[in-house]
Amino acid sequence: MDFRELRKARYSCRDYQDRPVDEKMIQELLEAARSAPTAANRQALRFVVIRDKHKRESMKAAYSREWFYTAPVIICACGVPDDNWVRSDGKNYNDVDVAIAMDHLILQAADLGLGTCWIAAFDPQAAREILSLPAGVEPVALTPVGHPADSSTSKRRKNLNELVVWEGFEE
Repeated sequence: MDFRELRKARYSCRDYQDRPVDEKMIQELLEAARSAPTAANRQALRFVVIRDKHKRESMKAAYSREWFYTAPVIICACGVPDDNWVRSDGKNYNDVDVAIAMDHLILQAADLGLGTCWIAAFDPQAAREILSLPAGVEPVALTPVGHPADSSTSKRRKNLNELVVWEGFEE
């Protein structure tokens, strides 16, 4: 599908079929994330793929919505801030880099006909403990992955004139 179709087709899926996701599809998602640009090409990213049913159920301690942990796959996108590029004013670009990689992963999933839902409102300490993340690896975003059992519920998007400023903000 072309990008215009893809961006319209992608939505936050909150209901998944009870069937596994093919290993080749998971690898494609991870390759898409790996190919994402990162600041200074540092690639300070880690992805934890959770397929085991009991491990997925334990993730409800991090995010308790049933549709989340009953998806056949959960992916936790993590950053390694100490290994990332830092702008001259001290801004560490790790969250930005992880977000770009997660976006690549989610768009690839939509292209493959899979559903995802970007989750940031989770308990990072619970995720850290459940996934045994080592020191210095920070969970940034989660997504369930699976074959959708629902259909797109299009949410209103703001008009471009509400989001775009040309040539800078006027005083």
